[in-house]
Amino acid sequence: MKYDLTDYKTIKALCESYDFYLSKRKGQNFLTNPSICPAMAKHSGAGVGVGILEIGPGLGVLTAELAKTAEKVVTIELDERLRPILNKTLSEFNNIEIVFGDALKLDISRLIQQHFENLKVSVCANLPYYITSPIIMRLLESRLPIDSITVMVQKEAADRLCAEPGSRASGAITHAVRYYSRPEILFDVSRESFFPSPNVDSSVIKFNILNTPPVSVRDEALFFRIVKSAFSQRRKTILNSLSAGLGVSKELISKLLSQADIPLSERAEKLRMEDFARLSELFIESQHE
Repeated sequence: MKYDLTDYKTIKALCESYDFYLSKRKGQNFLTNPSICPAMAKHSGAGVGVGILEIGPGLGVLTAELAKTAEKVVTIELDERLRPILNKTLSEFNNIEIVFGDALKLDISRLIQQHFENLKVSVCANLPYYITSPIIMRLLESRLPIDSITVMVQKEAADRLCAEPGSRASGAITHAVRYYSRPEILFDVSRESFFPSPNVDSSVIKFNILNTPPVSVRDEALFFRIVKSAFSQRRKTILNSLSAGLGVSKELISKLLSQADIPLSERAEKLRMEDFARLSELFIESQHE
């Protein structure tokens, strides 16, 4: 039996028949705009020879759309209460595997090896707002064998994640995202596209995974520590924020900034990724003097 999972009455009846209530804590808002999931599936690259990893299927509306064209779909769901509903709504497909667990704790690399042998792999998901950044960073930092990540997130988060380094909207996560990928905003999604309607609009964004980072650094952990420290106190100058964040003297930071041709009064949002890479290299050299 096929279900129209973008129809309010269908969603309501399904939830009631299984005594299922939406959890605000788990960020459960279900898509009721029928045009969104087909567009997401198309942008994800789902097709023959492609496996799609999904996180947070909800009632399965995006999962079903992905399964129509992808070779295989593996979807990770945290809420065990959705097991009988998903078994019903996705019963017409034989290329879907449902894994119940926490995407922040599961060994995703192993999961990909187990389920996507000889397939190209991409991620596509309507992410719960409360785990957007942790999930995206885990997927990127794990250096998984994936081509891209297509996700729907809160519009404000999308603007920050896809901001240009050196722009006012940029932050520490902006540089982290661009170290691993080339991000782009695909399209916006109004709050009226969901049930229940959230208080914010959303955007669908895509991270095209890079084979090599745009900058070369000797110590990635130090590079990201410097970036995080720089943005930890956005209103302060780069001199003050780096000194406080790294726990080193202003004299040393002043010297490094001068060597990198960065004004001492500059703020983190004005720095490019190349500036942070240069600072991390200069910091390493200073420790050997």
